[in-house]
Amino acid sequence: MSNPIGSNRPATTTQTGTPIASDTHSLTVGADGPTVLHDQHLVEKIASFNRERVPERNPHAKGGGAFGEFVVTEDVSQYTRAAVFQPGATSETLIRFSSVAGEQGSPDTWRDVRGFSLRFYTTEGNLDIVGNNTPTFFLRDAIKFPDFIHSQKRLGDSGLRDADMQWDFWTLSPESAHQVTYLMGDRGLPRSWRHMNGYGSHTYSWVNAAGELFWVKYHFLAHQGVEAMSPEEAEKLAGTDADHYRRDLFQSIAQGDFPKWDLYVQIMPYDEAKDYRFNPFDLTKTISKKDYPRIKVGTLTLNRNPENFFAQIEQAGFAPGNQVPGTGISPDKMLMGRIFAYPDAQRHRIGANYNQLPVNQPHAAEVRNYQHEGSMRYQYNDAAHRTYQPNSFGPAGGPEADPAKGVEANWAADGELTRSAATLHAEDDDFGQAGTLYREVFDGEQRARFLETLTGQGRSITIDAIRERFFQYWTNVDAELGAALRDRV
Repeated sequence: MSNPIGSNRPATTTQTGTPIASDTHSLTVGADGPTVLHDQHLVEKIASFNRERVPERNPHAKGGGAFGEFVVTEDVSQYTRAAVFQPGATSETLIRFSSVAGEQGSPDTWRDVRGFSLRFYTTEGNLDIVGNNTPTFFLRDAIKFPDFIHSQKRLGDSGLRDADMQWDFWTLSPESAHQVTYLMGDRGLPRSWRHMNGYGSHTYSWVNAAGELFWVKYHFLAHQGVEAMSPEEAEKLAGTDADHYRRDLFQSIAQGDFPKWDLYVQIMPYDEAKDYRFNPFDLTKTISKKDYPRIKVGTLTLNRNPENFFAQIEQAGFAPGNQVPGTGISPDKMLMGRIFAYPDAQRHRIGANYNQLPVNQPHAAEVRNYQHEGSMRYQYNDAAHRTYQPNSFGPAGGPEADPAKGVEANWAADGELTRSAATLHAEDDDFGQAGTLYREVFDGEQRARFLETLTGQGRSITIDAIRERFFQYWTNVDAELGAALRDRV
Protein backbone atom coordinates (compact mmCIF):
# COMPACT_ATOMS: atom_id res chain seq x y z
CA MET A 1 0.00 0.00 0.00
CA SER A 2 1.37 3.40 -0.91
CA ASN A 3 2.09 6.03 1.71
CA PRO A 4 -1.18 8.02 2.15
CA ILE A 5 0.74 11.18 3.12
CA GLY A 6 2.60 11.36 -0.14
CA SER A 7 5.31 9.68 -2.19
CA ASN A 8 7.84 12.51 -1.93
CA ARG A 9 8.98 11.62 1.58
CA PRO A 10 12.49 10.12 1.87
CA ALA A 11 12.80 6.40 2.52
CA THR A 12 13.20 5.15 6.09
CA THR A 13 16.52 3.37 6.57
CA THR A 14 18.36 1.22 9.08
CA GLN A 15 21.05 2.83 11.25
CA THR A 16 23.55 1.98 8.52
CA GLY A 17 21.55 3.75 5.82
CA THR A 18 19.85 0.80 4.10
CA PRO A 19 16.24 1.51 2.98
CA ILE A 20 13.64 -0.70 4.71
CA ALA A 21 10.56 -2.28 3.16
CA SER A 22 8.13 -1.82 6.07
CA ASP A 23 7.90 -0.07 9.42
CA THR A 24 4.54 -1.71 10.09
CA HIS A 25 4.95 -5.46 9.64
CA SER A 26 7.59 -7.86 10.94
CA LEU A 27 9.04 -10.56 8.71
CA THR A 28 7.16 -13.82 9.43
CA VAL A 29 6.81 -17.32 8.03
CA GLY A 30 3.52 -16.74 6.26
CA ALA A 31 0.98 -14.22 7.43
CA ASP A 32 0.31 -16.16 10.67
CA GLY A 33 3.66 -17.86 11.30
CA PRO A 34 6.56 -17.14 13.67
CA THR A 35 8.66 -14.00 13.40
CA VAL A 36 12.15 -14.68 12.09
CA LEU A 37 15.28 -13.48 13.88
CA HIS A 38 16.97 -12.29 10.72
CA ASP A 39 14.51 -9.38 10.37
CA GLN A 40 17.36 -6.89 10.73
CA HIS A 41 15.17 -3.80 11.04
CA LEU A 42 12.90 -5.35 13.69
CA VAL A 43 15.86 -6.47 15.82
CA GLU A 44 17.66 -3.15 15.44
CA LYS A 45 14.51 -1.14 16.22
CA ILE A 46 13.66 -3.05 19.41
CA ALA A 47 17.29 -3.25 20.56
CA SER A 48 17.62 0.51 20.11
CA PHE A 49 14.38 1.07 22.03
CA ASN A 50 15.63 -1.09 24.90
CA ARG A 51 18.69 1.14 25.20
CA GLU A 52 17.04 4.57 24.94
CA ARG A 53 17.68 5.42 28.58
CA VAL A 54 21.05 6.05 30.15
CA PRO A 55 21.40 5.69 33.93
CA GLU A 56 19.89 8.71 35.61
CA ARG A 57 22.02 11.06 37.64
CA ASN A 58 22.45 10.18 41.29
CA PRO A 59 21.55 12.75 42.60
CA HIS A 60 20.02 15.63 40.56
CA ALA A 61 18.12 13.19 38.34
CA LYS A 62 15.06 15.37 37.59
CA GLY A 63 15.74 18.59 35.75
CA GLY A 64 15.55 20.69 32.63
CA GLY A 65 17.54 23.35 30.88
CA ALA A 66 18.14 25.76 28.04
CA PHE A 67 20.80 27.56 26.03
CA GLY A 68 21.63 31.24 26.15
CA GLU A 69 24.40 33.78 26.20
CA PHE A 70 26.49 35.59 28.76
CA VAL A 71 27.60 39.15 28.09
CA VAL A 72 30.25 40.88 30.18
CA THR A 73 29.08 44.40 30.98
CA GLU A 74 31.75 45.46 33.51
CA ASP A 75 35.55 45.33 33.79
CA VAL A 76 36.92 42.68 36.19
CA SER A 77 40.16 42.16 34.25
CA GLN A 78 42.16 43.25 37.30
CA TYR A 79 41.09 39.98 38.93
CA THR A 80 41.09 37.45 36.08
CA ARG A 81 42.68 36.95 32.69
CA ALA A 82 39.96 34.49 31.59
CA ALA A 83 38.72 35.48 28.13
CA VAL A 84 35.11 34.74 29.08
CA PHE A 85 35.16 37.53 31.71
CA GLN A 86 36.94 40.27 29.72
CA PRO A 87 35.01 43.50 29.00
CA GLY A 88 32.46 43.07 26.23
CA ALA A 89 33.00 39.31 25.82
CA THR A 90 29.98 37.26 24.75
CA SER A 91 29.77 33.50 25.26
CA GLU A 92 27.24 30.81 24.41
CA THR A 93 25.91 29.11 27.54
CA LEU A 94 24.02 26.01 28.60
CA ILE A 95 22.20 25.70 31.91
CA ARG A 96 20.58 22.77 33.69
CA PHE A 97 18.27 23.23 36.65
CA SER A 98 17.41 20.23 38.80
CA SER A 99 16.17 18.80 42.07
CA VAL A 100 18.56 16.87 44.30
CA ALA A 101 16.79 13.95 45.97
CA GLY A 102 14.04 12.90 43.55
CA GLU A 103 14.25 10.43 40.70
CA GLN A 104 13.54 11.14 37.02
CA GLY A 105 9.76 11.00 37.43
CA SER A 106 9.55 12.82 40.76
CA PRO A 107 7.44 15.98 41.08
CA ASP A 108 9.26 19.24 40.48
CA THR A 109 7.68 20.81 43.55
CA TRP A 110 8.97 18.54 46.31
CA ARG A 111 10.77 20.61 48.95
CA ASP A 112 14.42 20.42 47.92
CA VAL A 113 17.53 22.33 47.02
CA ARG A 114 17.65 23.19 43.30
CA GLY A 115 20.70 22.63 41.14
CA PHE A 116 22.00 25.54 39.05
CA SER A 117 24.64 24.18 36.66
CA LEU A 118 25.99 26.56 34.05
CA ARG A 119 28.39 25.98 31.15
CA PHE A 120 30.20 28.76 29.29
CA TYR A 121 31.43 27.68 25.83
CA THR A 122 34.48 29.96 25.89
CA THR A 123 37.28 30.53 23.39
CA GLU A 124 39.61 28.83 25.89
CA GLY A 125 37.44 25.75 26.42
CA ASN A 126 34.39 24.93 28.49
CA LEU A 127 33.97 26.55 31.91
CA ASP A 128 31.42 24.86 34.18
CA ILE A 129 30.04 26.43 37.35
CA VAL A 130 28.11 23.65 39.07
CA GLY A 131 26.08 25.03 41.96
CA ASN A 132 22.67 25.39 43.61
CA ASN A 133 20.04 27.99 44.46
CA THR A 134 21.70 28.30 47.88
CA PRO A 135 25.13 29.76 48.68
CA THR A 136 25.97 26.86 51.03
CA PHE A 137 25.70 23.06 51.21
CA PHE A 138 25.00 20.38 53.84
CA LEU A 139 28.58 19.13 54.16
CA ARG A 140 32.16 20.33 54.15
CA ASP A 141 33.92 17.04 53.32
CA ALA A 142 33.21 14.95 50.21
CA ILE A 143 33.76 11.66 52.06
CA LYS A 144 30.34 12.13 53.69
CA PHE A 145 28.50 12.88 50.45
CA PRO A 146 27.39 9.32 49.58
CA ASP A 147 26.03 8.90 53.12
CA PHE A 148 24.11 12.15 52.87
CA ILE A 149 22.50 11.21 49.55
CA HIS A 150 21.63 7.72 50.81
CA SER A 151 19.83 9.32 53.77
CA GLN A 152 17.72 11.42 51.38
CA LYS A 153 16.84 8.57 49.02
CA ARG A 154 14.82 5.44 49.85
CA LEU A 155 14.79 2.63 52.38
CA GLY A 156 16.10 -0.72 51.19
CA ASP A 157 13.05 -2.73 52.22
CA SER A 158 10.01 -0.54 51.51
CA GLY A 159 11.52 1.66 48.79
CA LEU A 160 10.08 4.70 50.59
CA ARG A 161 11.70 7.98 51.59
CA ASP A 162 11.89 8.26 55.36
CA ALA A 163 11.94 11.25 57.71
CA ASP A 164 13.67 9.27 60.44
CA MET A 165 16.76 8.55 58.36
CA GLN A 166 16.89 12.10 56.96
CA TRP A 167 16.83 13.71 60.40
CA ASP A 168 19.02 10.98 61.85
CA PHE A 169 21.77 12.00 59.43
CA TRP A 170 21.21 15.75 59.74
CA THR A 171 21.12 15.81 63.55
CA LEU A 172 24.29 13.69 63.68
CA SER A 173 25.94 16.09 61.19
CA PRO A 174 25.66 19.54 62.82
CA GLU A 175 27.53 21.20 59.93
CA SER A 176 24.30 20.73 57.93
CA ALA A 177 22.35 23.31 60.00
CA HIS A 178 22.98 26.32 57.76
CA GLN A 179 21.86 24.56 54.58
CA VAL A 180 18.89 22.84 56.25
CA THR A 181 17.74 26.28 57.41
CA TYR A 182 17.77 27.39 53.77
CA LEU A 183 16.02 24.17 52.71
CA MET A 184 13.20 24.42 55.24
CA GLY A 185 12.74 28.11 54.41
CA ASP A 186 11.41 29.67 51.23
CA ARG A 187 14.46 28.61 49.15
CA GLY A 188 13.19 25.02 49.40
CA LEU A 189 10.09 25.81 47.32
CA PRO A 190 10.91 28.34 44.58
CA ARG A 191 8.08 29.66 42.41
CA SER A 192 9.93 28.42 39.33
CA TRP A 193 13.49 27.93 38.14
CA ARG A 194 13.24 31.45 36.77
CA HIS A 195 12.43 32.87 40.20
CA MET A 196 15.53 31.79 42.10
CA ASN A 197 19.12 32.90 42.37
CA GLY A 198 22.04 30.65 41.50
CA TYR A 199 25.34 30.29 43.32
CA GLY A 200 28.65 28.61 42.61
CA SER A 201 28.42 27.88 46.37
CA HIS A 202 32.08 26.86 46.62
CA THR A 203 34.95 29.31 46.78
CA TYR A 204 36.81 29.23 43.46
CA SER A 205 39.88 31.12 42.32
CA TRP A 206 40.75 33.68 39.68
CA VAL A 207 44.20 34.57 38.29
CA ASN A 208 44.91 37.89 36.59
CA ALA A 209 47.38 38.67 33.80
CA ALA A 210 50.10 39.46 36.35
CA GLY A 211 49.74 36.03 37.96
CA GLU A 212 48.00 37.27 41.12
CA LEU A 213 45.51 34.83 42.64
CA PHE A 214 42.17 35.81 44.20
CA TRP A 215 39.43 33.78 45.87
CA VAL A 216 36.01 34.21 44.25
CA LYS A 217 32.35 33.41 44.97
CA TYR A 218 29.81 33.40 42.08
CA HIS A 219 26.31 34.85 42.64
CA PHE A 220 23.67 34.85 39.86
CA LEU A 221 20.83 37.18 40.84
CA ALA A 222 17.52 36.71 39.03
CA HIS A 223 16.02 39.67 37.15
CA GLN A 224 12.65 38.02 37.72
CA GLY A 225 13.08 38.27 41.48
CA VAL A 226 13.26 35.49 44.07
CA GLU A 227 9.79 34.12 44.76
CA ALA A 228 8.54 31.09 46.66
CA MET A 229 5.33 29.07 46.58
CA SER A 230 3.32 27.86 49.55
CA PRO A 231 3.56 24.22 50.70
CA GLU A 232 -0.12 23.84 49.81
CA GLU A 233 0.44 25.05 46.25
CA ALA A 234 3.51 22.84 45.90
CA GLU A 235 1.57 19.80 47.08
CA LYS A 236 -1.27 20.52 44.65
CA LEU A 237 1.12 20.97 41.72
CA ALA A 238 2.88 17.71 42.58
CA GLY A 239 -0.37 15.95 41.73
CA THR A 240 -1.67 18.13 38.90
CA ASP A 241 1.53 19.14 37.06
CA ALA A 242 4.59 17.18 38.22
CA ASP A 243 6.64 18.90 35.49
CA HIS A 244 5.67 22.43 36.52
CA TYR A 245 9.22 23.86 36.55
CA ARG A 246 10.20 22.19 33.30
CA ARG A 247 7.04 23.38 31.56
CA ASP A 248 7.37 26.93 32.92
CA LEU A 249 10.93 27.37 31.63
CA PHE A 250 10.26 25.88 28.19
CA GLN A 251 7.07 27.87 27.61
CA SER A 252 8.59 31.13 28.83
CA ILE A 253 11.48 30.88 26.39
CA ALA A 254 9.23 29.70 23.55
CA GLN A 255 7.05 32.79 24.08
CA GLY A 256 10.05 35.13 24.01
CA ASP A 257 9.99 35.84 27.76
CA PHE A 258 13.72 35.23 28.24
CA PRO A 259 14.82 34.87 31.88
CA LYS A 260 17.94 36.75 32.96
CA TRP A 261 20.43 36.70 35.79
CA ASP A 262 23.15 39.20 36.64
CA LEU A 263 26.46 37.63 37.64
CA TYR A 264 28.15 39.17 40.67
CA VAL A 265 31.32 37.98 42.36
CA GLN A 266 32.80 38.37 45.80
CA ILE A 267 36.57 38.82 45.55
CA MET A 268 38.93 38.02 48.43
CA PRO A 269 42.68 38.70 48.06
CA TYR A 270 44.73 35.53 48.41
CA ASP A 271 46.43 36.30 51.74
CA GLU A 272 43.25 37.47 53.48
CA ALA A 273 41.80 33.95 53.47
CA LYS A 274 44.29 32.82 56.12
CA ASP A 275 42.88 35.03 58.88
CA TYR A 276 39.29 35.62 57.74
CA ARG A 277 36.83 35.10 60.61
CA PHE A 278 35.16 32.19 58.82
CA ASN A 279 36.96 29.50 56.87
CA PRO A 280 36.33 30.68 53.28
CA PHE A 281 36.80 27.11 51.99
CA ASP A 282 34.06 25.66 54.22
CA LEU A 283 31.05 25.01 51.96
CA THR A 284 28.65 25.27 54.92
CA LYS A 285 29.58 28.95 55.37
CA THR A 286 29.01 32.17 53.47
CA ILE A 287 31.42 35.08 53.12
CA SER A 288 29.82 38.25 54.44
CA LYS A 289 28.79 40.75 51.77
CA LYS A 290 29.64 43.48 54.28
CA ASP A 291 33.24 42.27 54.34
CA TYR A 292 33.46 41.56 50.59
CA PRO A 293 30.77 43.41 48.60
CA ARG A 294 29.45 41.86 45.42
CA ILE A 295 30.95 43.13 42.17
CA LYS A 296 28.90 42.92 38.98
CA VAL A 297 30.40 41.08 35.99
CA GLY A 298 27.67 40.72 33.36
CA THR A 299 24.28 39.29 32.42
CA LEU A 300 23.14 35.77 31.56
CA THR A 301 20.11 35.43 29.27
CA LEU A 302 18.39 32.13 28.41
CA ASN A 303 16.97 32.49 24.89
CA ARG A 304 16.96 29.06 23.22
CA ASN A 305 15.18 25.86 24.15
CA PRO A 306 16.81 22.50 23.43
CA GLU A 307 15.90 20.91 20.12
CA ASN A 308 16.18 17.46 21.69
CA PHE A 309 15.84 17.12 25.46
CA PHE A 310 17.70 13.82 25.72
CA ALA A 311 20.64 14.72 23.50
CA GLN A 312 21.16 18.23 24.84
CA ILE A 313 20.01 18.12 28.47
CA GLU A 314 20.12 14.50 29.67
CA GLN A 315 23.46 13.89 27.96
CA ALA A 316 24.95 17.18 29.15
CA GLY A 317 27.89 16.28 31.38
CA PHE A 318 28.80 19.15 33.71
CA ALA A 319 31.95 19.00 35.84
CA PRO A 320 33.39 21.63 38.21
CA GLY A 321 36.88 20.61 37.11
CA ASN A 322 36.15 22.23 33.73
CA GLN A 323 38.12 25.43 34.38
CA VAL A 324 39.88 27.76 31.94
CA PRO A 325 43.09 29.83 32.09
CA GLY A 326 42.35 32.55 34.63
CA THR A 327 39.91 30.47 36.75
CA GLY A 328 40.45 27.58 39.11
CA ILE A 329 39.39 25.75 42.25
CA SER A 330 40.35 26.17 45.92
CA PRO A 331 41.24 24.04 48.97
CA ASP A 332 37.49 23.43 49.56
CA LYS A 333 37.34 19.72 50.50
CA MET A 334 33.90 19.24 48.95
CA LEU A 335 35.00 20.89 45.71
CA MET A 336 38.15 18.80 45.43
CA GLY A 337 36.05 15.64 45.85
CA ARG A 338 33.63 16.83 43.16
CA ILE A 339 36.52 17.36 40.74
CA PHE A 340 36.81 13.55 40.61
CA ALA A 341 33.17 12.61 41.21
CA TYR A 342 31.44 14.56 38.45
CA PRO A 343 33.40 13.45 35.37
CA ASP A 344 33.51 9.92 36.80
CA ALA A 345 29.70 9.93 37.06
CA GLN A 346 29.43 11.13 33.44
CA ARG A 347 31.78 8.39 32.23
CA HIS A 348 29.53 5.88 33.97
CA ARG A 349 26.26 7.39 32.71
CA ILE A 350 27.19 8.37 29.16
CA GLY A 351 30.51 6.70 28.34
CA ALA A 352 34.26 7.20 28.29
CA ASN A 353 34.05 9.66 25.39
CA TYR A 354 31.11 11.70 26.71
CA ASN A 355 32.96 14.94 25.96
CA GLN A 356 32.73 14.17 22.23
CA LEU A 357 28.94 14.52 22.29
CA PRO A 358 27.92 17.81 20.61
CA VAL A 359 26.47 19.29 23.81
CA ASN A 360 29.69 18.57 25.72
CA GLN A 361 32.20 19.53 23.03
CA PRO A 362 33.77 22.96 23.33
CA HIS A 363 31.86 25.15 20.85
CA ALA A 364 34.36 28.00 20.62
CA ALA A 365 37.70 26.20 21.02
CA GLU A 366 39.53 23.25 19.44
CA VAL A 367 40.39 19.95 21.13
CA ARG A 368 44.00 18.80 20.69
CA ASN A 369 45.50 16.00 22.80
CA TYR A 370 46.85 12.45 22.73
CA GLN A 371 43.85 10.65 24.20
CA HIS A 372 42.41 8.08 21.82
CA GLU A 373 40.13 5.06 21.40
CA GLY A 374 37.63 3.91 24.03
CA SER A 375 33.94 3.10 23.73
CA MET A 376 31.94 5.19 21.24
CA ARG A 377 34.95 7.09 19.93
CA TYR A 378 33.98 9.02 16.82
CA GLN A 379 36.54 11.81 16.70
CA TYR A 380 40.05 10.85 15.70
CA ASN A 381 43.30 12.48 14.70
CA ASP A 382 45.05 12.55 11.33
CA ALA A 383 47.16 9.49 10.54
CA ALA A 384 50.40 11.48 11.01
CA HIS A 385 49.37 12.44 14.53
CA ARG A 386 51.23 10.37 17.14
CA THR A 387 49.46 8.79 20.11
CA TYR A 388 52.21 9.70 22.54
CA GLN A 389 54.19 12.72 23.75
CA PRO A 390 57.01 13.65 23.50
CA ASN A 391 57.55 12.67 19.89
CA SER A 392 59.99 13.80 17.19
CA PHE A 393 57.55 14.30 14.30
CA GLY A 394 57.23 18.09 14.53
CA PRO A 395 53.88 19.91 14.17
CA ALA A 396 52.32 16.99 12.27
CA GLY A 397 53.03 14.74 15.24
CA GLY A 398 50.62 16.61 17.48
CA PRO A 399 50.40 19.49 19.96
CA GLU A 400 52.58 20.34 22.94
CA ALA A 401 51.86 21.93 26.30
CA ASP A 402 52.28 25.69 26.59
CA PRO A 403 52.67 27.02 30.16
CA ALA A 404 52.11 30.58 28.92
CA LYS A 405 48.61 29.67 27.73
CA GLY A 406 47.68 26.95 30.20
CA VAL A 407 47.67 29.21 33.26
CA GLU A 408 46.77 27.23 36.39
CA ALA A 409 45.38 28.61 39.65
CA ASN A 410 47.59 27.08 42.34
CA TRP A 411 47.93 27.80 46.04
CA ALA A 412 50.54 27.02 48.66
CA ALA A 413 50.12 23.94 50.89
CA ASP A 414 52.58 22.28 53.22
CA GLY A 415 51.97 19.66 55.89
CA GLU A 416 51.75 15.99 56.74
CA LEU A 417 49.02 13.85 55.23
CA THR A 418 46.19 13.70 57.79
CA ARG A 419 42.50 12.87 58.20
CA SER A 420 41.09 15.73 60.23
CA ALA A 421 38.70 18.64 60.16
CA ALA A 422 39.94 21.88 58.64
CA THR A 423 41.52 24.39 61.02
CA LEU A 424 38.85 26.52 62.69
CA HIS A 425 38.87 30.26 62.09
CA ALA A 426 37.92 32.86 64.70
CA GLU A 427 34.13 32.67 64.30
CA ASP A 428 33.70 29.16 62.90
CA ASP A 429 30.95 27.01 64.36
CA ASP A 430 28.15 24.92 62.92
CA PHE A 431 25.06 26.82 64.08
CA GLY A 432 26.05 30.52 64.13
CA GLN A 433 25.35 31.40 60.48
CA ALA A 434 22.14 29.32 60.51
CA GLY A 435 20.94 31.37 63.49
CA THR A 436 21.86 34.62 61.75
CA LEU A 437 19.93 33.49 58.65
CA TYR A 438 16.85 32.71 60.75
CA ARG A 439 16.91 35.84 62.96
CA GLU A 440 18.34 38.53 60.67
CA VAL A 441 17.66 37.48 57.06
CA PHE A 442 14.22 35.85 57.31
CA ASP A 443 11.42 38.34 57.89
CA GLY A 444 8.52 37.69 60.28
CA GLU A 445 6.37 35.91 57.69
CA GLN A 446 9.27 33.75 56.56
CA ARG A 447 10.02 32.78 60.16
CA ALA A 448 6.37 31.81 60.66
CA ARG A 449 6.39 29.63 57.52
CA PHE A 450 9.71 28.14 58.63
CA LEU A 451 8.28 27.17 62.02
CA GLU A 452 5.25 25.59 60.36
CA THR A 453 7.47 23.57 58.02
CA LEU A 454 9.68 22.34 60.86
CA THR A 455 6.62 21.43 62.91
CA GLY A 456 5.51 19.11 60.11
CA GLN A 457 9.02 17.68 59.83
CA GLY A 458 9.17 17.00 63.57
CA ARG A 459 5.80 15.26 63.59
CA SER A 460 6.97 12.96 60.79
CA ILE A 461 9.83 11.60 62.94
CA THR A 462 8.81 8.33 64.63
CA ILE A 463 11.92 7.51 66.69
CA ASP A 464 12.07 9.31 70.05
CA ALA A 465 15.87 9.65 70.18
CA ILE A 466 15.98 11.22 66.72
CA ARG A 467 13.11 13.57 67.60
CA GLU A 468 14.99 14.69 70.71
CA ARG A 469 18.09 15.40 68.62
CA PHE A 470 15.83 17.32 66.21
CA PHE A 471 14.74 19.62 69.06
CA GLN A 472 18.34 20.12 70.21
CA TYR A 473 19.53 20.77 66.64
CA TRP A 474 17.13 23.69 66.23
CA THR A 475 17.70 24.91 69.79
CA ASN A 476 21.36 25.24 68.84
CA VAL A 477 20.28 27.37 65.86
CA ASP A 478 17.97 29.53 67.98
CA ALA A 479 16.82 28.87 71.54
CA GLU A 480 13.33 30.34 71.07
CA LEU A 481 12.87 28.37 67.86
CA GLY A 482 13.82 25.14 69.62
CA ALA A 483 11.41 25.82 72.48
CA ALA A 484 8.58 26.61 70.07
CA LEU A 485 9.18 23.39 68.16
CA ARG A 486 9.26 21.30 71.32
CA ASP A 487 5.93 22.85 72.37
CA ARG A 488 4.23 22.43 68.97
CA VAL A 489 5.49 18.96 68.06
